[in-house]
Amino acid sequence: MNGRGLTRRELLAAFLGAPFALAACGRREAAPPLPEGEIVGASDRLGHLIRDGLRPEPESWERAGVVIVGGGVAGLAAAWRFLRAGFEEFVLLELEAAPGGTARSGEAHGVVPYPWGAHYVPAPQKENRALVALLGELGVLEGADAEGQPIVGEQFLCRDPEERVYYRGRWYEGLYLHAGASVEDARQLQLFNAEVDAWAAWRDKQGRRAFAIPVSHCSDDAEVTALDRVSMGEWMRARGFSSERLRWLVDYGCRDDYGLSVEQASAWAGLFYFASRMKGPGAESQPLITWPEGNGRLVRHLYEKARAHVRLGLAVADVRASESSNGVEVVAVGRDGRDALGFRAGHVVFAAPQFLTKYLLKSYREGFCPPHVAEFEYGAWMVANLFLSERPRAGLGFPAAWDNVLYESPSLGYVTATHQRGLERGPTVLTYYYPLTEPNPREARARLLSAGREEWAEVALSDLQRAHRDIRALTDRLDVMRWGHAMIRPRVGFQWGGARARAQKPFGPVHFAHTDLSGVALFEEAFDHGLRAAEEVLGARGLKSESLRS
Repeated sequence: MNGRGLTRRELLAAFLGAPFALAACGRREAAPPLPEGEIVGASDRLGHLIRDGLRPEPESWERAGVVIVGGGVAGLAAAWRFLRAGFEEFVLLELEAAPGGTARSGEAHGVVPYPWGAHYVPAPQKENRALVALLGELGVLEGADAEGQPIVGEQFLCRDPEERVYYRGRWYEGLYLHAGASVEDARQLQLFNAEVDAWAAWRDKQGRRAFAIPVSHCSDDAEVTALDRVSMGEWMRARGFSSERLRWLVDYGCRDDYGLSVEQASAWAGLFYFASRMKGPGAESQPLITWPEGNGRLVRHLYEKARAHVRLGLAVADVRASESSNGVEVVAVGRDGRDALGFRAGHVVFAAPQFLTKYLLKSYREGFCPPHVAEFEYGAWMVANLFLSERPRAGLGFPAAWDNVLYESPSLGYVTATHQRGLERGPTVLTYYYPLTEPNPREARARLLSAGREEWAEVALSDLQRAHRDIRALTDRLDVMRWGHAMIRPRVGFQWGGARARAQKPFGPVHFAHTDLSGVALFEEAFDHGLRAAEEVLGARGLKSESLRS
């Protein structure tokens, strides 16, 4: 399916559903022309050249104690950890012109900065010492309470109202659609919450929670890991959860964090979404920390700390190491595929997704690629930022919130960048999220890339027009980011099937760090793996440093 060859009705049917397309295209009024904009982010061209065999020999070599491959959160976290240990003999290489990966943000065109991906972190619990330390550096925390739990400054917590959902012409508070719910719907919601409470209270013999952030703190008890062998949909049916409203809520959670439907995500992943953010049974989920630019604020802090060691615009094309080698060679090229530069180092922190190992690690590419690499699957996402000259008309029901969800849409709706600043009028930026949930991730990527900027702009505007009839007239610009490998997909059997554990083991001097090693794509997970890999390297180099992860 090529989005560029479709009529408007066919395009909307393909991405928003046939009933919506018929209704939208049946209206008599002519749609205004699309606003200007562009596809943001690097082209796939260089990545495909490296995949297809671009392996230049560098004309010059540099020496480094450690090379960090990738400037996403995991790579930046490794750099942060090295600097806290007083180790500065490293260089970080990142293809993009800006660091951060799927946590990056933008500033051009908008009245405030805005996210291009991840846009919040739940307030950490005291056990997550490393994240507490990072937030302390940022000035986000105001000490601890009587139980030792960190206290987050009020200005960093998501402002009220936080969430609302649009259903049949009206906005409602929260994400669960209480309006019109039957007695049976309410009963099932109560029972589901009781199940989540039970898991929030659960502890194994070592005192570990079933679900915790980061995942490295989770229990691997058989009672917990058994949840990974069935889908969340199967788990719900086995317990009689047939309420469509409850199913929608759980499906939304799976799409939101994993880019998977309730039938694709494992029950472990589905319950993790709800239980991991609770201090205990009966507690509300931890409040959310956010900024207008989302997690781009965290990225900026990490980048500023490590800036002197970061080399942007360099794509790693080859990592030459073996299990028995004492050193490693890394070859990188500029964004045009030329000007190869070599680095000879003692160790590498490979802070890139696992699927890239079969292209970049020479031993994997030319010898034997471990079977676990094929177990890692990634979801495709489209993110659009809409730059509005004024706020859309209020509409019926609950007032504008930070997170605005469309009940009858395959998208996740949008977040409002100006909400956290308390700017209630005037220009704003809406960040719209659309996960592609096809069972086959390759087909999802093909569908993502089949539509260009104009097609995705039409999809986003038509979808949002359900709730905001004036959205087109108010949108001055609409930019699109297409994430082909946006996030790891914790499908049935992946979380505790062994691939994650095997992928975390070093390959000679190469140490792996990426959020995909947790099976869930959260800032906290990328941060944790960056710290783990950095501490492994520090230990291998004989540099003693107390772990921040325990």
